[in-house]
Amino acid sequence: MALKSLSWRLCAALALFCGYSWPHAHSALAPENEVPLRPTTWLAEEKITPITLPKGRTRRLYFMLKKETAAMSVTVSPCDLPIEWSLAARTRKDKPHKSLQWSTKKSMPEVWWRGSGTDEKMHSFTGSAVDTYRGPSYPHASIYILKLRSKQQNTRATVYLHEGLGPSGTFPLLPADPRVHTLGVGMTSVTLSWAPSASITSLPHTQKSYDYCVLVNTQQNYPSLCAARESMRREKDQKQENKERRRRVTVWPILKEWWWQQWDSYAEPQSPPSSSSLSDEYADLQCVCQGTENVCTVSELLPDTQYYLDVFVNDKLNGTSMAYEGTFARTHEEARAVITTLREGELRWVTFQDRGSSSEQFFSFRPRGLQQSGLLTLQSCGGGEKVKVTVSSKGQVLTSQAVGGDLAHIWLQGSPSYLIHLEREETTMGRTAAATDPALPGGLMASVKMQTSSAYHRRGVPSLPSTLQIKSFNRLRGCNSVTLAWMGTEERSLYCVYRRNLGGREAEVGRVSALTAPCLGPESRSDTERVLCKYFQELNPRRAVTTAVIGGLEPGMAYVFDVYLMRRWGIPIKYASKMVKTRKEC
Repeated sequence: MALKSLSWRLCAALALFCGYSWPHAHSALAPENEVPLRPTTWLAEEKITPITLPKGRTRRLYFMLKKETAAMSVTVSPCDLPIEWSLAARTRKDKPHKSLQWSTKKSMPEVWWRGSGTDEKMHSFTGSAVDTYRGPSYPHASIYILKLRSKQQNTRATVYLHEGLGPSGTFPLLPADPRVHTLGVGMTSVTLSWAPSASITSLPHTQKSYDYCVLVNTQQNYPSLCAARESMRREKDQKQENKERRRRVTVWPILKEWWWQQWDSYAEPQSPPSSSSLSDEYADLQCVCQGTENVCTVSELLPDTQYYLDVFVNDKLNGTSMAYEGTFARTHEEARAVITTLREGELRWVTFQDRGSSSEQFFSFRPRGLQQSGLLTLQSCGGGEKVKVTVSSKGQVLTSQAVGGDLAHIWLQGSPSYLIHLEREETTMGRTAAATDPALPGGLMASVKMQTSSAYHRRGVPSLPSTLQIKSFNRLRGCNSVTLAWMGTEERSLYCVYRRNLGGREAEVGRVSALTAPCLGPESRSDTERVLCKYFQELNPRRAVTTAVIGGLEPGMAYVFDVYLMRRWGIPIKYASKMVKTRKEC
């Protein structure tokens, strides 16, 4: 027990002795005006020095000039965020005592801080653009101090020191007017021009160490290539982060990520990268135009969208670049198509002009009734011309087909409204037919006959005759009458017969034109040409044949007979014209 108490007292005495004696020893080595030891970074001349700027932390760089140096320039290039930087010259009245130099392990700048001296502020700047101080060296300066600080968040910058008069030749030269001008703006393209850089115009054609790079984006103008690359990196990281959110997150990945972020934020650059590494840093940038031409057309853009356009001149050898004053432009919006509303049961002729007109037209139709059903009937009247019809609803295509001379029915069902898109399909036969077809007005390339109607109780398209040919019976042909026959349908429908007499020459010359007019409907015929109208219905399609005896004709005359199937829905169906000549003698 006595042994234990003795050992405890011994430890306590030793602790008291060490605790009181250490501060006295330390105070002998450190005076009262001791300046805490801080790292010193010397700025090398004629070299690009990259600097990491943590948020809210001031970085200091020091440099000294040679005695014979009359002028100097300091260029600071921020990456993507605004920074504050200033340049000052430190002067001393007296040289520091040798005892102060060797009293502690201090760097040379800290020894000068402790002495009596003044700081002469030479330059200051705040912003994200590249800024250069050019001026004479300070006559009484012993050391120069460059201070840099970022208030927003962690960022980077590069510093370049040049001793002497004139440009350093490390950075490309910008013209007196560094603005980017917009020559023309289209719906999907923008044309730019800018004044050429003297770095490019002064070089021979064999050397290609400089070139332009044009970047386009929809966010903002970039003050430097570094800012453009950082923006692309953040966008890529954001996409990757969105993917990782779906995965299960544990505690260790969060701590690991935080640790590396803190390490990277305060990591000091060990050595400045070479020019080749700087060129590789921007190799992933997608330049829409690259070369030595000072005119660029950016294509494949979206209509009615604002784009920001930047031009950079690059020095491939030194790995540096300078930015022109970027511009922005908004592409033109797409020409909105005129959509015509179709009325119930309206018969409409759709024409495409030969010149100066669009080859497509849009229509809308809203069927009546709760069933939301309708019938679209179309027929091309351009001979060999075909028209493509596309029906859609709420952006979804329901049907699409080509319509020719034969009647086409499209059943509409299930939507409150429909968008009908007609587009011309040009053919050589269509051009010839349009020039010779009397059914088309002059100057029309194609014509489509169209009608839309609501179908309240129908469940599908109406039935059509098995053939549209008209038959005449030679044995029943007389001097004042002829007998015609045609096929009908199982539905009760109205059939109307029209006639037109032909003269001697017209019977030979106009025969072809009379037979090739499929779109001549009853609305284009005179009431005096109508011979008769009759209803007909036969449930058996094979026996759906009806006949009509046409009287009151003149002997030895040629007549053209047309039969129209008149229906409640859709446009009338015209049978093929039939020319019959009465007998001269009976």
